[in-house]
Amino acid sequence: MSKIAFVFPGQGAQKTGMGKDFYQTYDTAKEIFDQASNWLSLDMKALCFEENDQLDLTEYTQAALVTTCLAMAHVVCENGLLPDVTAGLSLGEYCAIEMAGGMSLENAIKTVRKRGILMEKAVPAGIGGMAAVLGMEQQKIEEITDSIEGVGIANYNCPGQIVITGKKQAVEEASKKLKEQGARRVLPLNVSGPFHSKMLEEAGKELGKILEEQEIFPLKIPYVTNVSAKYIEDKNGIKPLLAQQISSPVKWQQSVENMILSGVDTFVEIGPGKTLAGFIRKINRNVQVYNIQTIEDMHQVLKAIKEQNI
Repeated sequence: MSKIAFVFPGQGAQKTGMGKDFYQTYDTAKEIFDQASNWLSLDMKALCFEENDQLDLTEYTQAALVTTCLAMAHVVCENGLLPDVTAGLSLGEYCAIEMAGGMSLENAIKTVRKRGILMEKAVPAGIGGMAAVLGMEQQKIEEITDSIEGVGIANYNCPGQIVITGKKQAVEEASKKLKEQGARRVLPLNVSGPFHSKMLEEAGKELGKILEEQEIFPLKIPYVTNVSAKYIEDKNGIKPLLAQQISSPVKWQQSVENMILSGVDTFVEIGPGKTLAGFIRKINRNVQVYNIQTIEDMHQVLKAIKEQNI
C-alpha cells in the first residue's frame, strides 16, 4: 500500500509572491492569510505578495512562510490529496504538526511569530554563524566539529550536504579544517544567527514557556520530528520536542529515511522553493517526489498521483 508524506520547507525558502495565486483563487487560502493578518496585527498580504524589506527578517519570515505553506496545504487537501504522514524542516515542523492535527491553525501561526522574535533576539548580530559543508562524510565532519569548542551540526540535509553552526570564530576555524581535510566546498550562509546551535538553548526555554500555554490536540496522523527523526503519535511529546528543536540538529536525512522504511514512497513538498524535493532525491532516487508552489503545480501533481493510483 502506497503512503504519501507532505513535507514543508524551512526558513530560507521564502520569496515574494508566494501563495498569491492560492489567495486569489481559493476562499480557504484567502481566509487563512486574512486570519493570520488579524491574529498577528500584520499585513500578511503585503508581507508575502509585495516587495519589502521585512520578508527576510526572521521575526517576520517564520510567520509568513508558515501561513503560506498552510494556506496551500489546506487547499491541496480540499482538492482530495491527503497525507499519511507529515514532516517539515526546522520551521516547517509547525506546518507538519498543524496538518497532522496537533495544533490549531491560530496557535501554529501565533507560536512561530513568537519563535521568530525569540530567535532574532537570542544572539546579537555578528556573534554566530553557519556554513554548508559539501562533499564530505558525516562522520568526518562530526569528528572535526567535536574537536572545536563552540561549533556543532545544524542540519543533516542529505548525503553530501551538512550544515554547521555556532560561534562565528569557531565556525570559521571548523570551515578551514574541513577544507583542509577534504570537503569539496564550505560555504558561509547569509543568516541572522547560529540556528540549531547550543547558543539558542535559552530561546528554546523561553519558547517552552510559550508552548505551555498552547493546547495540543491528539494527532490524526503521525508526523516526524527533526530532533530524533522518529514518528510522533502521542501529543504529549510535542511541546518538549519543539522547545528542544531550536538548539538541536535537524535530522532531515534520517527523517526521510525513516519515512521510506515505514512505507512512504511518495513525497509532496508544499511551499515555495524546491529545496526539500532536491534533498529527498539525493537521499533516495526510488521514491516519487513532487513539489507544489503554484496552483498549476497542484493540478499537475493531483493528476500525476491519480494516474499512478496512489
